[in-house]
Amino acid sequence: MSNFLKVDIHTHIIPEHLPDFNKRFKQKDYVSLDHHKPCCAKMILNGKSFREIKSNCWDPIERMRECDTHGVHVQVLSVIPILFNYWAIAQDALETSKYLNDFVAQTVSEHPNRFIGLGTLPMQDPNLAIAELERCVKGLKLPGVQIGSHINDWNLSAEELFPVFEAAEELGAAIFIHPWDMMAKEKMSKYWLPWLVGMPAETSLAICSMIFGGVFERLPNLRVAFAHGGGSFPGTIARIEHGYNCRPDLVAKDNPHNPREYLGKFYLDSLVHDDTMLNYIIDLVGADKIALGTDYPFPLGEQVPGKLIESMSLSDTVKAQLLGESALNWLNIPKEQFAAAHLKTA
Repeated sequence: MSNFLKVDIHTHIIPEHLPDFNKRFKQKDYVSLDHHKPCCAKMILNGKSFREIKSNCWDPIERMRECDTHGVHVQVLSVIPILFNYWAIAQDALETSKYLNDFVAQTVSEHPNRFIGLGTLPMQDPNLAIAELERCVKGLKLPGVQIGSHINDWNLSAEELFPVFEAAEELGAAIFIHPWDMMAKEKMSKYWLPWLVGMPAETSLAICSMIFGGVFERLPNLRVAFAHGGGSFPGTIARIEHGYNCRPDLVAKDNPHNPREYLGKFYLDSLVHDDTMLNYIIDLVGADKIALGTDYPFPLGEQVPGKLIESMSLSDTVKAQLLGESALNWLNIPKEQFAAAHLKTA
């Protein structure tokens, strides 16, 4: 056992056997799985394989085995973002969301000391999204949800989406924001650029939209975490602030406050791959607002969860925050819920 509780807030999961939603619904853009060999499957979209995944994407036993190898005590489960289905007819997306949320909740119920679940919502219809959010929190006992960095043509500043954030604050639900459907894909056909350039930009878009749109100002108790260390936002906050100062007529249209005032009012995961950058975001938002995140089980994530944090010259207090305490504070889950099972002294 470790003296530090290790909670990974950024891990993705998919059911081993997805229903054939392409047959069930009019639209035909739903992901399916082709289990073409043992412990391995191709994700099929529009009749073509676009990613091969291993059994650790769906098998909780394999996940726990790998977690044990790396000393991860608890994973926070969220579906692979391509399963958001925001493009779909809203009622159909509600059905897929319910299926996925039931799967996540069942996985957690079978291994409650090892997993925490986040739901997914049909965000293209805010009323349906709020209803499913309430079911996730009240019915399935999930502490929060994962949403995308934008919802089709809506940035997260869209007034249409505000009632969803308002409901999340009222319900005490945490929100994890993950990039998806990356901008300017037509310019990024080579070099894996959507993942290397588009994803960081998408996360900055989401953070700026929520700041400038006044979401954090209007909902001070909303608990939001952003993937990939905040993407390109931390590296460009000085430029963002300068834009606010020099052209408030353009930047401060909906929120009069300096964007820097919101640093420390939302969470980032630790997935930055570099000790200089991790030290920088600790200084920027505070260790109490940074939580271990690895993007498990994908190759662009941290392959040995927590290795960067554990390798750095940080105090035990800071390491404890980064490895587990910040995660549980974001989720509003008491440390005692997992400490007895995983720490030397509860």
